[in-house]
Amino acid sequence: MIWGGRAPVRTALYLSVWSASRWNPVIRRFYDRLRAQGKPPKVAQTACMRKLLTILNAMMRDGRSWDPSIPLDQLRLQHSC
Repeated sequence: MIWGGRAPVRTALYLSVWSASRWNPVIRRFYDRLRAQGKPPKVAQTACMRKLLTILNAMMRDGRSWDPSIPLDQLRLQHSC
C-alpha cells in the first residue's frame, strides 16, 4: 500500500490509469511494454500514473487538449529524474 502523497490525487490517478491501460493506446503501449519487461502489475500501473501525470502537466502548460496522434516527444515532457 502507498501511504505518501495526497490520497484523493492518488485515487484519481489510479482510476484513470486503470481505464487508460485498457482503452488509451498511448498508456496501453507503455503498460504492455513494462509488463513485457517483467514488471509486476502494480509497478507498471504506478509508472503509468506518473506518465499520465507528466502528460497532463505538459498539456496544461502548452494549453493543449488530448490528441493521441501527437507523439509524446512533441509535448516536451519534463522529467524530474
